[in-house]
Amino acid sequence: MKDVRDLIHTRKIGVDELDIKAAEDKLGAVFPEQYRELFKLVNNAEIGEWILYPIKDHRNPKKTWDDIVSQNNEVREEEMSKDFIAIGDDGSGDKLCLKINNGIREDVVYLWYHETGEIEEYAPNLKEFIILISEEEIDDLEDE
Repeated sequence: MKDVRDLIHTRKIGVDELDIKAAEDKLGAVFPEQYRELFKLVNNAEIGEWILYPIKDHRNPKKTWDDIVSQNNEVREEEMSKDFIAIGDDGSGDKLCLKINNGIREDVVYLWYHETGEIEEYAPNLKEFIILISEEEIDDLEDE
């Protein structure tokens, strides 16, 4: 994930392995390796219009109060299947999600549409998602 770190404009520091493990324990499933790697580099990443929910950082809990655990346990959309966990949103109500399969979150990044409850595959993994969004941003700048 270090090779795509420069594509993320957020400069927030990453979290410790202990914080990642605590979030996994509270959510009842292990994060994919790319997700773990990214959050060790940067917490609460902004990727294009998407903001990934932070993992609660024991060093700075006030800045990470709206973490992935609270987003999925307290403000979770009732219409969203329990097989999915929201990892971020774009401010419109649509959510980025990972699917849980036998206690492991799969690599595929899904988009959940809040208006219809439909889910579609967005990218095969988090790294490809970051590259895709970065390419879309470059295309948008070139079109201006």
